[in-house]
Amino acid sequence: MPEFECACDILGLGVLAVDELLYVQSYPPPDTKTPVFHHEKQAGGLTGTALVAAARLGARCAYAGMLGRDELSQFVAETFRREGIDLTHVAWREDAQPVHSFIVVDVTAHTRNIFFLKGGNTGAAPDAPAPEVVRSTRVLFADHHGLPGMVRAARIASQAGIPIVADFERVGGEGFEELLQRTTHLIVSREFAEQFACGQSLPEALTLLRQHPNQTVVVTCGAEGCWYLGEEVAEPAHHPAYRVQVLDTTGCGDVFHGAYAAALAKGLPLTERIRVASATAALKAKHYGGQAGIPSWEQVTAFLRSYTMCAER
Repeated sequence: MPEFECACDILGLGVLAVDELLYVQSYPPPDTKTPVFHHEKQAGGLTGTALVAAARLGARCAYAGMLGRDELSQFVAETFRREGIDLTHVAWREDAQPVHSFIVVDVTAHTRNIFFLKGGNTGAAPDAPAPEVVRSTRVLFADHHGLPGMVRAARIASQAGIPIVADFERVGGEGFEELLQRTTHLIVSREFAEQFACGQSLPEALTLLRQHPNQTVVVTCGAEGCWYLGEEVAEPAHHPAYRVQVLDTTGCGDVFHGAYAAALAKGLPLTERIRVASATAALKAKHYGGQAGIPSWEQVTAFLRSYTMCAER
């Protein structure tokens, strides 16, 4: 952790989105009409939902990536302000715009289909924020959007000894290898791990994903829990998912990332970070929407206490 006074616990620079969620009983076949029984609009994206989750858990969060002057950008900004996320260092650019996503959720099969429009630049700006802004956080949250700017921020964070929590959806792009190497806490989906380590088991994929001994790697597997390796955990370990009544898994992976980063900022050990992140994602899954069900720190700790007591009986 940095030795100087921290202005925030978690600084995010990555992709933002405005998600339109449509809930149907089952995903329709072609050329049919299907009633929508519930609709939500929210500020999402990998980094957006992760920051909201961390803020709900009590972390001081800030966003310093790109936003535009358009209606979608203003919707995201208003959401962040309501959640207490600091926008002081946002890079306001005329050519920037969040991704606009339309998500059809099948509540019977618990699946979703995502359709998205990328209308402008999103993610980290190549020349912002200022180095002292990056150095003033406890944790830098990164993804693969705006790679030149993300690599720049990762270099600054690395030199200052600030941990980097990263979520990647794909391999490749100029500077990606350096960003992967500089990441200290790599948390990816099962799909990413299988793409990266084609044909390998998940425990083997963890070992291949880990770039150096100081890196922690987590692979999230939805209802099958997660695998992790690093720090005091010398061999690949599995943590089962907490069993809850699932309504909607939209955003659960991003919530896991945000909760992990919040627990890291609190100084919790790896196994506790995994428990907190898993519980936070599970509690979110009990509610419709990617963010409506994100719990507070008190709700997560109460859930973990009750779950442990039930398991011991």
